[in-house]
Amino acid sequence: MLVNESRLWLLRLIGDEPRTVGALAEETGLSQPLVSQHLRTMRQTGLVTAIRRGKSVTYTIADEHVTHVVADALIHVHEPRPDLEA
Repeated sequence: MLVNESRLWLLRLIGDEPRTVGALAEETGLSQPLVSQHLRTMRQTGLVTAIRRGKSVTYTIADEHVTHVVADALIHVHEPRPDLEA
């Protein structure tokens, strides 16, 4: 689930503050249908929750631990790898 770069990006944004599909699409440059698809998948796996207010749906992180896991994963990805150093 967290292997997909777009999902990590969406989780990071939602972790900063709850957002709607439209706001996420605008911030990421991804299409609304693609953002909706990622959010549906993340909701089904329990990573995010959806709060409906009229026609608008706002997504939030389901568990604060997810925010920490995403941050740690991103830090780890950017660490130098000893096996690649010259």
